[in-house]
Amino acid sequence: MAEVRSSVQHHCVNADEEGQRIDNYLMRLLKGVPRSRIYRLLRKGEVRVNGSRARPTRRLQAGEVVRLPPITRPESTGSPDAPSERLAKRLAEGILYEDDQLLILDKPSGLAVHGGSSVRLGLIEALRCLRPDAPYLELVHRLDRETSGCIMVAKQAATLRELHAQLRAGRVEKRYRTLLAGCLANDSVTVEAPLERLQVSFRDRQVRVSGGGRSAKTAFTALQRYDGYTLAEARIETGRMHQIRVHAAHIDHPVAGDDRYGDRRRNAALRSAGLTRLFLHAHSLELLHPQTGKRLTVTAPMSADLQQVLEHLPVGGCRHRSEVSDGE
Repeated sequence: MAEVRSSVQHHCVNADEEGQRIDNYLMRLLKGVPRSRIYRLLRKGEVRVNGSRARPTRRLQAGEVVRLPPITRPESTGSPDAPSERLAKRLAEGILYEDDQLLILDKPSGLAVHGGSSVRLGLIEALRCLRPDAPYLELVHRLDRETSGCIMVAKQAATLRELHAQLRAGRVEKRYRTLLAGCLANDSVTVEAPLERLQVSFRDRQVRVSGGGRSAKTAFTALQRYDGYTLAEARIETGRMHQIRVHAAHIDHPVAGDDRYGDRRRNAALRSAGLTRLFLHAHSLELLHPQTGKRLTVTAPMSADLQQVLEHLPVGGCRHRSEVSDGE
């Protein structure tokens, strides 16, 4: 495919774009440019906002000027692949709440929230294909590709700005369901440990607990104890990449089915119980409706495959660490 190289460009942020993160803004502006390339431009300081370097998480203000360097991209990227009938049906059935401001749906595990260099079709691209007449559809937040459950999509720019403000102020409560390896030492365990991103390879990023990282807080509450496992609720007060997974591994209770930070031996054992994915589900969201200001609670039940895994595990038999002798 032929490629073209642009000249230096300057874009003025308008009122409808205010509040967007610079990385999301660039992905919308630079259609066809891989995500990895966009993040590399940001890391190297080649993208400037009002003459200054910008972190990927920087939120834009109306009137600011974004400078883009010359960029090579395909001459014609075409439109994303249309979602399959199966995916279209799954997304339609997964709608948990919708009005003219907001869409909340149950994202399937295995579906990335947006496309990139290695993912042609993500959730947001699928929604735009399925709703070609929708004037505005933007992700409010993200979920890992392997994580299922509640995710918000704004249908108006003002909605996006308001929900971003709620997220920054901690007024959106996110609750997850997760199966942890081992038995939590107490019924409630709060982890406060800063997290740092690592660029392992060109496309692979990992996260670790590090004193030089960004603050992160996760509260785990035991819901049900099984033989060697704990079904827990996880509440996050910050939204860092891989936060629940890394914090769970940090306290030696990794998330079941986690191939990146988890326990390979336990994961292999759980496959016999039918676990073929990460056992992490965004169970519920509580927020203030961006238009009415009323409290809105939306819940996504755990999928049948996760329920079946729990049904295969013996209940009980999981003891607190204080009850286990040093010899065990």
